[in-house]
Amino acid sequence: MAPVSKGKGQHAKEAKFINAVESRSAESLVLTDQQPPKNKRPKEPGENRIKPTNKKVKPKIPKIKDRDAADVTPKTQSIMIHMMDKGRFQKPAATLSLTAGQTLELRCKGNKIEWSYPTYLDTFKDSRLSLKQQERYGQLTLVNSTAADTGEFSCWGQFCHGYLCRRDETRSGSTYIVFTEKGELFVPSSSYFDVVYLNPDRQAVVPCRVTVLSAKVTLHREFPAKEIPANGTDIVYDVKRGFVYLQPHSDHQGVVYCKAEAGGKSQISVKYQLLYVEVPRGPPSTTILASSNKVRSGDDISVLCTVLGEPDVEVEFRWIYPGQKDERPVTIQDSWRLIHRGLGHTTRISQSIMTIEDFETTDVGYYICTAQNLQGETTVATTVEFS
Repeated sequence: MAPVSKGKGQHAKEAKFINAVESRSAESLVLTDQQPPKNKRPKEPGENRIKPTNKKVKPKIPKIKDRDAADVTPKTQSIMIHMMDKGRFQKPAATLSLTAGQTLELRCKGNKIEWSYPTYLDTFKDSRLSLKQQERYGQLTLVNSTAADTGEFSCWGQFCHGYLCRRDETRSGSTYIVFTEKGELFVPSSSYFDVVYLNPDRQAVVPCRVTVLSAKVTLHREFPAKEIPANGTDIVYDVKRGFVYLQPHSDHQGVVYCKAEAGGKSQISVKYQLLYVEVPRGPPSTTILASSNKVRSGDDISVLCTVLGEPDVEVEFRWIYPGQKDERPVTIQDSWRLIHRGLGHTTRISQSIMTIEDFETTDVGYYICTAQNLQGETTVATTVEFS
């Protein structure tokens, strides 16, 4: 085929096309070397470099702590320190085990400190215990410690305005201290036989506490002889309290004791008489009765005030009688005893007897007896006249 001849116009067009291609190729090479992001174009002078967008963004809301909830229950600050040998000290653990004979020193920070400690030390006004208030702390010192001192030791600060003080719940400290003593697995008791009252509306405790925290402790009935399991439902064992009857009932009554085993040794506790209580808590249930409401001159009379109540609740009596304003001599005798009222129920009967000899005109009138316990008081009256 013969070559096609080209005119001047055609050559001019081809030259222009080639120049355009070369120019674009060169620009492409420059852009490739810079490696710009896709779809980007050079910014013009003065153009805003923040690209507007229509993308929806969910705003982040900062989390705010519930300060109100934190303010409701203030943080409790432990203020107790256990002083040890050679001037060392540390915050005591919830439970401490010390050797009997050691000197115990506890300090609590504050210029007005109150203390609580085992009632055993208070009962006998023990001189081994001393409490001192220093300028910046309260100090409890117990010398010649024994296994009987085992128990809870606690302290707390006080807010005072003049003579009025209240407990500062945010500043306190406590520790349960076990004093181990050779030959003593149980915390010694002041008697060889004790009574535990079983009330249907509250827990009852057989206080078998040990001086060796690792000891295995079991509860036993004396008759019929058998072990009473602490199943965690009806009965539980608490090392700080003993065996706890959660819901006492009449089937639990009887004589029981505890047995402890530790280090290849075993020991039996004192015995406990469990008595079921029939009478519920409340003001005294009181009655009054005169030996005679019609008396002749010169006769002797007696007026009896009687209360039936819980075995462990003490009752106090007060009398008002006609000859009181004239200081008439009378004899008043108070007494109490436990009685069984069938089905193993036990009740405490408390009585106060007023006796008047050689009845006369000044003795005529109302005899009023008031019986009082921790739950309240009850007043009863009867009249005595000439026959």
